[in-house]
Amino acid sequence: MAKSTFQNKPTTCVCLANTFLFLSLLLFLLLLLWNLSSFYNPIPIIHSPFTKSKSEPKLEPDGVVGSPNCAAHELCDPPEKSFYDNPGLSYSIEKPMKNWDEKRSDWLKQHLSFATGARDRILVVTGSQPLPCENPIGDHLLLRLFKNKVDYCRIHGYDIFYNNAYLHPKMDAYWAKFPVIRATMLAHPEVEWIWWIDSDAVFTDMKFRVPLDRYKDHNLVVYGWPNLVYEDKANKSGTSLNAGVFMIRNCQWSMDLVNDWAEMGPNSPNYKKWGQIQLSTFKDKTYPHSDDQSALIYLLFKHKDKWGNKTYIENEYYFQGYWVEIVKTYDNITEGYKEVEILGPTLRRRHAEKLSEYYAKLREPYLEDAGFKRRRPFVTHFTGCQQCNGIHNTMYVGDTCWIEMQRALNFADNQVLRNYGFVHPDLMNSSFVSPLPFDYPA
Repeated sequence: MAKSTFQNKPTTCVCLANTFLFLSLLLFLLLLLWNLSSFYNPIPIIHSPFTKSKSEPKLEPDGVVGSPNCAAHELCDPPEKSFYDNPGLSYSIEKPMKNWDEKRSDWLKQHLSFATGARDRILVVTGSQPLPCENPIGDHLLLRLFKNKVDYCRIHGYDIFYNNAYLHPKMDAYWAKFPVIRATMLAHPEVEWIWWIDSDAVFTDMKFRVPLDRYKDHNLVVYGWPNLVYEDKANKSGTSLNAGVFMIRNCQWSMDLVNDWAEMGPNSPNYKKWGQIQLSTFKDKTYPHSDDQSALIYLLFKHKDKWGNKTYIENEYYFQGYWVEIVKTYDNITEGYKEVEILGPTLRRRHAEKLSEYYAKLREPYLEDAGFKRRRPFVTHFTGCQQCNGIHNTMYVGDTCWIEMQRALNFADNQVLRNYGFVHPDLMNSSFVSPLPFDYPA
């Protein structure tokens, strides 16, 4: 019996070893198959209330990342085509734009975040020549003039576009603004108004906000005198309005006006002819070249039904005013505002810059009750000074332009610096400031 048991032991061990080897091999194959399958069927991630899934961008069938519609609070560009996708779209002023109202309306419907408040949205547009000024003081002045516009836009929440490139090779000087305005309308469909302001114009009432409700039925706002533009036909004046500061609505009417207006410019084959027509029409015109201001006046009184009825000629406040008449009034105006603050002590309260418009509204009743009608001029325009080509102008004595422009810029800057606790004690000197006196006007 013992012998028999000894003889069967090796056979039993071999069977157990083979079984163990088979099971190990089977387990290895199962693990291998499971690992291979994980590359094709990843283990799904189960999100519990304590885990947050990452939102992946939605890929549309045409390969565009986006969503069919942008929510009112969302900044996005949906995949639906707009006028921007038209291969024939041209930003050049030489190619007229058609059906702009429909195209802009469709774009706003696709971009709901911009549609809200679009009717009151303003873009300030300005600029200067592409080359350095001949007079180094001119570049300094351009910098300060630009700062003035940036300050005003920041206070009122406007965007600003500064251009110093000629967008058309033939349209320079005062004609250079038309290609810029045309391109700006296309680049900013979210904007209702394009507000062009010449580089030599200064905002001198930093708290004043343009009364857009007054212009709700108009597409162009300029400063001038309607009777001189439309009625005095025998003795037309080329200065019956000023085309250096104007607001134009972003619409098809304006596209057409800019096109007809620019047709009198140097890019037109009839440029010389238009110069002669203006020379014979405006008795105070002394040079033979067609200019933008005379061109606009001509369009308004010759085609009043087409252009005049939608143009608001503003003269109830200084939408822009001639500097020679305005700068000398700054001192009296400052004293008048001090008197108003005595009547309304709340106006002297320190406040954040973002509340400037609020305090401007608080001031209005005091100005009316005190009979104080001489308020700050909104815009002081230094027409004729040519600050870039040279401060000296044969029309004015010595450094008059530079001196008065310095006064205007400091006058405006004091209204800004007050929010920061400082002031220019001398309007003639911008090189230093001092802590703000408590009785300085807001």
